[in-house]
Amino acid sequence: MALGEHLESWRPEPVTTVDDMLPGPVAAMSAVLDQPIPAGPLPPLWHWLYFLDWPLQRELGEDGHPREGHFLPPIPDRRRMIAGGRLKVREPLELGVEAERVSRLGEVTVKQGSTGEMVFVTVRHEISQGGRLRLVEDQDVVYRSGEDERRKAMLTTSTAEAPAADERWQLELRPDTRLLFRFSALTANAHRIHYDEPYVRDVEGYPGLVVHGPLLVLLMLELVRERPVRSVAFRLRKPVFAGEHLRLLGSPGLDGAGLRVATAREDRHATAEVGFA
Repeated sequence: MALGEHLESWRPEPVTTVDDMLPGPVAAMSAVLDQPIPAGPLPPLWHWLYFLDWPLQRELGEDGHPREGHFLPPIPDRRRMIAGGRLKVREPLELGVEAERVSRLGEVTVKQGSTGEMVFVTVRHEISQGGRLRLVEDQDVVYRSGEDERRKAMLTTSTAEAPAADERWQLELRPDTRLLFRFSALTANAHRIHYDEPYVRDVEGYPGLVVHGPLLVLLMLELVRERPVRSVAFRLRKPVFAGEHLRLLGSPGLDGAGLRVATAREDRHATAEVGFA
């Protein structure tokens, strides 16, 4: 059955959730990044530490993802990967003030790729505080049915240093298992590709533990931490693995900056365009 046939009657209704926006997750994330706790409002996209979903243990699939979910498309043997997203900041979120998030299904597209059919799903989140809309975020997630057996031959890992680059802003980092484990805990992410090495090699076919795509985005945004951000558009292109040397790079422009993540293997694992207020 074509994937589109599984989606013909799938029309999930919007969902509203609330969060008290307590300061604990921000303090924990700051410790994970070896950075001081930010003063003032929440840094852009740090709301990923909030509005978390903790399903019952028996509701998890073999891969660690929930077997069912409100915005998970009903396709067989579902495999999930975050592809990218966009954020518009009207006002930054404040800690200690209850926030409301309204989530709704956006565009759903079935595409034929070189490895078979894929479903692209966009979910929009609108986050408000004090009766005012603060953030609008679109998350793009791609799904496929079953594994891509060719992946084992396509993916490699390298412990070589990332090549030199000319960008004005640069940070270097080598993510290890401790970083991946702590970020998984902070974001309620039980996907086994981030912490279970036998599983990630033998079942999913990766050469090592996979660094979270959202973590790569937050690391890129460390390059612009001191600047007022009004928009972020990011793409996750190729996976990064634990133990690889990352170079986080940024080139400032007139009203924003272009950011990227490079290793010895690839010069653009992830990219982001940031607009400044």
